[in-house]
Amino acid sequence: MPRPSEPTRERIIQAASALFYNEGIRRVSVDEVAAKAGLTKRTLYYHFRSKDDLVAAYLAARDQPNLAVFRKWFDETEGGVPVKIEAIFRNLARSARHPKWKGCGFLRTSAELANMPGHPAIRIGAAHKKKFEDWLRATFAAEGIADPLQLARQILLLLDGSFAVVLLHRDASYMETAGEAARSLIEMALVGRRGRRC
Repeated sequence: MPRPSEPTRERIIQAASALFYNEGIRRVSVDEVAAKAGLTKRTLYYHFRSKDDLVAAYLAARDQPNLAVFRKWFDETEGGVPVKIEAIFRNLARSARHPKWKGCGFLRTSAELANMPGHPAIRIGAAHKKKFEDWLRATFAAEGIADPLQLARQILLLLDGSFAVVLLHRDASYMETAGEAARSLIEMALVGRRGRRC
């Protein structure tokens, strides 16, 4: 239960985050979120006009923390860029082995809202994935890789594909395999870079 001293909006977002991630956005009612936050539904609607706004706030609250964790894993890993990117997958695999792991909140939400492409949460999820792609592109460009955008998209596809397959099979080794593939792609791109300099 959130502490009463926390700002009300943050209490609501924390409650929604726990419920939406664990149960899915369609299965969780506004009443349940209000109850978990220790508030009335009227108070919740004072801060959020609709459940759609609350879902968008839930994803927006995950955006920067998720990106920061990826960068932290990257920065803390010894070695070159291929090993550092593989470490992101390895750390995600470790997370996926936790019994409460439910996959990527952005992808799960987009699947639940697939018939609502204009939903604000879809836009937030797309922007989140684009930020990760842009960070990868900038990282690869700094290494002198010829087509950093193409490589960034390949890595992003491996990442999101591994989220889906691990969730389906409940086998985190698929994420580790995807990380090995990502490392190989980056190593090949770096070899190509050296070849162009000869």
